[in-house]
Amino acid sequence: MLDLNSQLISHSLLLNLFLFFIAIIAGAINAIAGGGGLIAFPALIIAGIPAISANATNTAAMWVGTAASTFAYRREMSLGKREFLYLTTASICGGIFGSYLLLHTSPSNFANLIPYLMLTATVLFAFGKKFNAWLQSRFQIPLWLAIMIQLAISIYGGYFGGGAGILMLAILEIMGVKTIHNMNAIKSWLATSLNAFALLHFIFAGIVVWFPAILMAIGALIGGYGSAFFARQVNSEWVRRFIIGIGIMMTSYFFVK
Repeated sequence: MLDLNSQLISHSLLLNLFLFFIAIIAGAINAIAGGGGLIAFPALIIAGIPAISANATNTAAMWVGTAASTFAYRREMSLGKREFLYLTTASICGGIFGSYLLLHTSPSNFANLIPYLMLTATVLFAFGKKFNAWLQSRFQIPLWLAIMIQLAISIYGGYFGGGAGILMLAILEIMGVKTIHNMNAIKSWLATSLNAFALLHFIFAGIVVWFPAILMAIGALIGGYGSAFFARQVNSEWVRRFIIGIGIMMTSYFFVK
């Protein structure tokens, strides 16, 4: 990845500013409504980074913000020790296996999958709230099934990840976690855990493009922190609609391309 890093460093200032600006927006969106990866990943593709490396680089960039959210939510982390341990273990195993699948997918096959992965992520984001409410009203799942579902979600998260957080919230809600703050705290921890091990896998494989990863990580932190003021004034539903619109446009672009 050294050659690609050198190319990106030497690229025009405009491209670097574009990635940095997108990362600020993605960090703010993640803090307000979630779904920042739906903007950050296509931006890396547009910047000329190959699809698999773009996915790994996006994981590296957005992980910093997720880890910061986990720290911020640490006081709301409320779950039984056994449930916490099992779900964390499932997340780590899923992240490792999902990243393994990505590393063993040919670049051409992954490029062909991008439109469908983007479509899946956009649909999950668009209908996530209704899906959560529908599940909660009809199901009460035992712990072993919640663990297996979390494992499946984490495999998807390690492979691509868009919309995985929404599915985690659904499982936690069905398990009886009471408040949105508790759910967000646990979800942030599980996402941080699975992505940490997926990221380690990507680092050892040498597919992370570090210059844009670091640049976008800084931008995501600025966006996430700076959004605290605006989050109180901006209707999160407007933000959700904006993300869905971007997701639809980028999905259409990748299908046409």
